[in-house]
Amino acid sequence: MAIDRNGLASDAFAITPSDATTQRAAALFVGGAGNVAVKTEDGTTLTFTGVQAGSILPVKVLQVLATGTTATTIAGLR
Repeated sequence: MAIDRNGLASDAFAITPSDATTQRAAALFVGGAGNVAVKTEDGTTLTFTGVQAGSILPVKVLQVLATGTTATTIAGLR
């Protein structure tokens, strides 16, 4: 399943940040404030800093990295 043309996700799953595990998502929900380090679908590694609790990051990711991630309760949307 994927995000539909209206921008709505049809599935969500808990993400445990990992520097080794691939967890594809079309967007991320961040439940607890902090930084979110990701590897994007295109292979770019970057850190979103100061993400507020309750935020949605509309970026396609392959991984939420453990190194550099301080945010908690992260969910992948697809």
